[in-house]
Amino acid sequence: MTVKYTEDHEWLKIEGDTATVGITVHAQDALGDVVFVDLPTVGNDYAQKEAAAVVESVKAAADVYMPVGGEVIEVNNALIDNPSLANSDPLGAGWFFKIKMSDPSQLDSLMDETSYTAFSAHP
Repeated sequence: MTVKYTEDHEWLKIEGDTATVGITVHAQDALGDVVFVDLPTVGNDYAQKEAAAVVESVKAAADVYMPVGGEVIEVNNALIDNPSLANSDPLGAGWFFKIKMSDPSQLDSLMDETSYTAFSAHP
């Protein structure tokens, strides 16, 4: 399994032609306590970098962007019932949605963990 990161602080875990998407530890730290999420509709297609979900915290609201283009094949309903999962387990149980990638070559434009760690260390 490969994990990639975006400049907008999303992560995606790639398994074959599908990917699980969520927000990074850095993103949830910046947002503070997450109180609401608006997830995309299963079956919707999104282009790379298109806003697909919204996360709201006590501090702010932010869009969650598509790391790569594709079709939403599953959403994390547990996150709707318990938005704090985005804080307590952002890289696990706090995932947002799963996609079937339409163009896996778009993964080449994303960062690996080492690059993302260096990127997120700079304000």
